[in-house]
Amino acid sequence: MIVRKSAAEVAKIAAAGDILADCLDMLAEEAQPGVSTADLDRLAERFIRERGGVPTFLGYRGFPGSICASPNDMVVHGIPGAYRIAEGDIVSIDVGVTRDGYVADSAITLPMGAVEAEALRLLDVTRESLEAGIAQCHEGARLGDLSHAVQEVVEAAGFSVVRSLVGHGVGREMHEDPQIPNYGDPGRGPRLEEGWVLAIEPMVNAGGHEVFVADDGWSISTGDGSLSAHFEHTVAVGKKAPRVLTRRRSETGGARG
Repeated sequence: MIVRKSAAEVAKIAAAGDILADCLDMLAEEAQPGVSTADLDRLAERFIRERGGVPTFLGYRGFPGSICASPNDMVVHGIPGAYRIAEGDIVSIDVGVTRDGYVADSAITLPMGAVEAEALRLLDVTRESLEAGIAQCHEGARLGDLSHAVQEVVEAAGFSVVRSLVGHGVGREMHEDPQIPNYGDPGRGPRLEEGWVLAIEPMVNAGGHEVFVADDGWSISTGDGSLSAHFEHTVAVGKKAPRVLTRRRSETGGARG
């Protein structure tokens, strides 16, 4: 069942999203070659708690970190630990924040130092595909329109969307209905309604779409060892236009998006 949120509930998710957006901007400044993913995890937990939030991921189904940190060919769900960021890496950082019982979810992929041009293009295309999906988040569009918009951008660039992982609704729980594939046919699926809140998250591989789960039971990597990028925003469906609840100040020139 897809739960429509009231204006007051959307405001609560947006408040969690403000903390999350600022946390990601902080992590983007702190993530540098030589820094460990465990260092970033500690910084994120402290930041979130100091701002009155709770790290949603910590303890979720036993997950041991406050963030997911996934370098290079790791798609998502990387457990923070001893891995030290290296020059030329790309690192995906996914964060969830709960405040007053409501959840926001967002992710970015960061280039570390001198990164190959093709890796930068992968990041640009994944960001562009996210914005294409967000643009469909208005009342009357169909879920397939959102999914197709993401797929169209990605595949036109010669990359692949991960097909076994999806975005999702978000609100009182981190994972709510509907599931949101990053591929599909336009004009299919349920019509979006004002008050839906969606975590839209293209996961895009430079190579094929196949992935595998590591022995740790969490981290998911590309099947062919190619690079992967992940960007995500929590978005409220509007009557005429979307409202992004996790827009970072770094995206808007300092203003709250």
